[in-house]
Amino acid sequence: MSLPRLHPALLCGAGPRSQIWREGARGTMQIAILPQIGALFVLVFARVGTLVMLMPGIGERFIFSRARLSLAFFIALVILPVARPSLQIPESLPALCTLLIGELLIGLMIGVCARLVMAALQTAGTIVAQSMGLGFAMTVDPTAGNQNPSIGNFLTMLGITLVLASDLHHIAIAAIHESYRLLPPGGAPDLTDVLTLAIRSTAQGFSLAVQISAPFIVFGLLFNLGLGVLARMMPQLQVFFLAVPASIFGGMLVLLVVIGVMMSVFMNGLGVFLRQFTGG
Repeated sequence: MSLPRLHPALLCGAGPRSQIWREGARGTMQIAILPQIGALFVLVFARVGTLVMLMPGIGERFIFSRARLSLAFFIALVILPVARPSLQIPESLPALCTLLIGELLIGLMIGVCARLVMAALQTAGTIVAQSMGLGFAMTVDPTAGNQNPSIGNFLTMLGITLVLASDLHHIAIAAIHESYRLLPPGGAPDLTDVLTLAIRSTAQGFSLAVQISAPFIVFGLLFNLGLGVLARMMPQLQVFFLAVPASIFGGMLVLLVVIGVMMSVFMNGLGVFLRQFTGG
């Protein structure tokens, strides 16, 4: 941005003009605060962009990267005035790089922990598929790009749909805002806090997976126990040919009955995890 050359007496004053404007090359005037604003935005975008790329519902792989980048850009613009008082731009380049890496690590830490809780659906789907006898039915997971049981992919897609339909991703956006209060900028995060949060997220993810798949664990135990008793009572009966279709049919009936409760438990667990970053 260039302006006509001003008189030197106007440039030597102690007013706000001398603090905002400075003389550039070839007699042009440059805004002195633009580099600071640019550095602030890059630091905010480093944390926000990493979180948005891993956010439940919006950070899925099948959503266009440009859409996620655009959302991260506008969220960073909104959060910039809030985060500006807590961000102190260092004068040296190594200190600035350290601060940038710290912001990336904070965003990556929160995003990965949320993704660990979100993976409870895929873990529960694997347990359900094994209990039903459909562990061999593998399809490509659109959220991760690898092969997983079809039941797990179904639960994952249903969970993403419910996250967006119930506006739970708004809590995730609020968690991005509140992360500057809970984890203020200042270099790399403490390793103890990172490990504690990772262990807690992993434990909560497995706990949710067991709670979601609990009806099928009970169904599998009772069904196999009944088959064992039947095989002892009628040794000439081909139990295997009876067990496979019966387990699939019974498992589908159980899934039809408890699918609402399963997803309700997951949504409550994910909401509790996200609200701990908003202070709720």
